[in-house]
Amino acid sequence: MRLGVLDVGSNTVHLLVVDAHRGGHPMPMSSTKATLRLSENMDSDGCITVQGAERLIATVAEFASIAETSRCVELMPFATSALREAANSDEVLARVRAETGVELQVLSGVDEARLTFLAVRRWYGWSAGRILNLDIGGGSLEMTNGGDEEPDLAVSLQLGAGRLTREWLREDPPGKRRVAVLRDWLDAELVVPTKQLLEVGKPDLAVGTSKTFRSLARLTGAAPSSAGLRVRRTLTSSGLRQLIAFISRMTAADRAELEGVSSDRSQQLVAGALVAEASMRALSLDTLEICPWALREGLILRKLDTDMNGGPRATALPGVVVEASGKPVPGGGLSGPIETVSS
Repeated sequence: MRLGVLDVGSNTVHLLVVDAHRGGHPMPMSSTKATLRLSENMDSDGCITVQGAERLIATVAEFASIAETSRCVELMPFATSALREAANSDEVLARVRAETGVELQVLSGVDEARLTFLAVRRWYGWSAGRILNLDIGGGSLEMTNGGDEEPDLAVSLQLGAGRLTREWLREDPPGKRRVAVLRDWLDAELVVPTKQLLEVGKPDLAVGTSKTFRSLARLTGAAPSSAGLRVRRTLTSSGLRQLIAFISRMTAADRAELEGVSSDRSQQLVAGALVAEASMRALSLDTLEICPWALREGLILRKLDTDMNGGPRATALPGVVVEASGKPVPGGGLSGPIETVSS
C-alpha cells in the first residue's frame, strides 16, 4: 500500500511517499519539501495573512497532485503548531478544503508527542526499556517518557526553535547578552515539566528526534545522512555547548554554509541548540541517541495498526487529551495516560 504523508509545519511543507505494509517497516519512496514559513506570515492579531493562506493553498494543491501522480492510495494530510495556534485557523482550513479537496487534520502538541514516541519505540524496540524522547519543532517542544508504545507522560511546550528565534533572537548574529538571557529563561521554564517527566520513571534510553537534533548531531561530528539510517548517531552535552559558542557568533547566511544545515533552518539553529542544551541540562542527560523516525513515521505506523485491527481507514485520532488540570478536551488526541503542560 502506497501512502502519502503531507506535513504542514511552521516552516516547511513536506510530502513523504512510502510503501507501507502491515507488520513491516514503511519504506520511503520519495520526499518533497517546500519552504512556507507559515509562522512568519501572521498579522498582529495572530491571523495567517491572505498571502500566507494563498501560498499554503497553492503548495497543498501542488503536493496533493504529486501524491496522486505517485499513485498513493491515500493521502494523510496534517498540520502542527502554526495552524493549531492561528486565530483564523478554521477559516484557512476551510479554504484549503474548498480549493484543494484536502482536509488538513490539525494535531495537538500531545498528538505530536505520542505519535513521535510510537515511532521511536518501534525503531529501538522493547529491549530499549524505558525511553525518554525530546522533539524540537518550529513552534513547540515535545517531551515524552514511557516504557510501552504509549508514553506515561507527554509534555508539549511553546518552546519551538522558530518561535524563540522570532521572540528572542531577532538580531543576526544574536547578541551575546540576549543568548545568555534566553538560556536563563529556558532553565526556568523547564524546571516543572522536566521534574514531572522524570517522576514517572528513570529512562534507560534518552532520544532526540526532529531535523533540529539531526542537524546539531551532524555539526558535532555525527555521520552524514548519506551513511544511511541505521548508523548510530549521538549528540553530547559537551559537544552541544561548544557548538553553541561557535554558531551564536555567526550570521544566518554563514550558518547556512555549514554541512547539514539548510538555508531555511539556519536562522533558527541557535534557538534550537539552546532549547536542546537547556532540555538536556534540566534532565541531566549527557548523551542523546538520534532517531531517524519521528512524527510522520508514527502517523503511518498508527494508521497501519488501525487498519490491521479492523478500524476505519481514516486519519482521525480518536480518544481524549487530558490537560494539566485533568479535564478532558473533547475530540482531541489518542487515548492513554497523557498530561499536557503548556507555557
